[in-house]
Amino acid sequence: MQVRAKLSYLRQAPRKVRLVCDTLRGLDAGVAENKLDAMSKAAALPVLKLLKSAVANAENNDKLKKDNLLIKEIRVDQGPSLKRWRARAFGRAAGITKKSSHVIIILEEKVPTVKKKKEKKKEEVATKVVKSIEEAKQYEKQEQQEEKPGEEGKEKEGAGKQDKEETVDGSRQSKDRHKQHVDKSRQKKEKSGWKSRVFRRKSD
Repeated sequence: MQVRAKLSYLRQAPRKVRLVCDTLRGLDAGVAENKLDAMSKAAALPVLKLLKSAVANAENNDKLKKDNLLIKEIRVDQGPSLKRWRARAFGRAAGITKKSSHVIIILEEKVPTVKKKKEKKKEEVATKVVKSIEEAKQYEKQEQQEEKPGEEGKEKEGAGKQDKEETVDGSRQSKDRHKQHVDKSRQKKEKSGWKSRVFRRKSD
């Protein structure tokens, strides 16, 4: 299994970073860390941080051991450059390019680990010792009774259905009453219009 880590936009020229990275190619992860600690180059510190990050990814994400890791590939690519100017003699200006680099590191296992497949647990079958034929018949009857629902369960189901029907009927009656009330209120509103005022008759 391979583990990859990348450092982008390092504010240092690729030529200077390659002097450090070329000495680490093919080394073990632990040996490379010790070598970077003792190195006096300016690029050693960011490369060391990158290496530790790759090792941490391998240990936490992929459950790999640090002793079993080596640096398979380490590559330094050139990033974008910043263009600046500086003053020179006779009123002239000279260009400056501040280069950046991208560092990519790939770790690999020295001895590939084989993941064990999880074995399914076999269901434990309960065994019972039977001494006579009569005991075997009784044991079979008990199993059949446990599998089939009893009469009590059926009675409870029937009672539950009746309760549901009663609640449904009650809700229907309440809805019908509400409709009747709404119809009466509508009729009253229709009667209380301007026509009823004009054609109102005096009671005897």
